[in-house]
Amino acid sequence: MTLVLFKGKPGDLIEIFRKAFQHWAIYIGKNEVVHFVLDGGLSTGLSASLSSTGKVLREKLTDVVGNDRYKVNNHLDKRRKARDPSIIVKEACAMVGHELKYSIATFNCEHFATKMRYGVGVSQQVCI
Repeated sequence: MTLVLFKGKPGDLIEIFRKAFQHWAIYIGKNEVVHFVLDGGLSTGLSASLSSTGKVLREKLTDVVGNDRYKVNNHLDKRRKARDPSIIVKEACAMVGHELKYSIATFNCEHFATKMRYGVGVSQQVCI
């Protein structure tokens, strides 16, 4: 997928449309994102148990997106104040390599991405 029309800015949330769910990442600039995935490189909570371990990765946006559709989606900007982009990028990059407890209900890729952007983890995909 080409990034010719991509208008993302560092600190933006990137929503990636997989077949049965959305995967979320933080754009850090230069075609790179930081995102939270299940151990084994799976970026889906659907194939995981309700609670397991995940890892924070830094990868090229094109590698993470593959052939899936994606967009910038700072969906909480009207309800929450986004942190300064330099802080978002710095803190996201500092998390790279960390292993974190993954929970589809309480800490998934969307929770991670929104925590980086807004300082609080929120997932609108999860209905508890």
